[in-house]
Amino acid sequence: MNREYHCWESRALQRKMELLVFGHAGPRMLVFPSRKQRFYEYEDRGMIAPLRARLEGGKLQLICVDSLDAESLYCFEKTPEERIQRHLQFERYVLEEVLPFSGELNAHPSLSTHGCSFGAYHAMAIALRHPKHFQRVLAFSGRYDLTLDAGHYHNLFHGFYDDSLYYLMPSHFVPNLHDPGQLSAIRRLRFSLVIGEDDPFYADNLALSRAFTQKRIHHELHTWSGNAHRFRDWRQMAPIYF
Repeated sequence: MNREYHCWESRALQRKMELLVFGHAGPRMLVFPSRKQRFYEYEDRGMIAPLRARLEGGKLQLICVDSLDAESLYCFEKTPEERIQRHLQFERYVLEEVLPFSGELNAHPSLSTHGCSFGAYHAMAIALRHPKHFQRVLAFSGRYDLTLDAGHYHNLFHGFYDDSLYYLMPSHFVPNLHDPGQLSAIRRLRFSLVIGEDDPFYADNLALSRAFTQKRIHHELHTWSGNAHRFRDWRQMAPIYF
């Protein structure tokens, strides 16, 4: 199986950024790591093995990017405005650097996003905000409201709220989408949400699913028994939903 390590100095972030590519051809899948984790998490936690046949057969290519959560949304030493600004710089890095790099490496026209837990948030948010780049979102155990208190997961912004934060949270802005052009672009995508019935974010996934239905956005909501918020669960999900 083809495995490539790549690294460059990001213009958007003014720092070195690393990523891994698995597979040599086929539809491309942009993979975000879970909260504050690294570009090698997907491989280290056994997520590549269930997909090996597809990767080796040229039916799938994964682009596993690094996280910047510790400098942005989870960097609580910074002000909320600074955290959001750094996150938007990360988004620019993905759109302006990673996507063109991926296209040069593999010209397949299909590009999807994927992640587990907070990686699912990244996958969902970037595709909804910039739908013209993507064809599908595959989100495992995601959180789509950063102001939510759920179980041991707390509001990341402790009362702060403004337009810039609103537009980063799918659970907030999707119900209020009205622009025909924006909705048309989003409706081209296929959304797959996979969540455990006992997951703290189950209600958040239901809310987003209802918003998708109201806006006539094609999607699937798959509910697993139990919490299903661990890599042992995500390893089982991968060969089913990919």
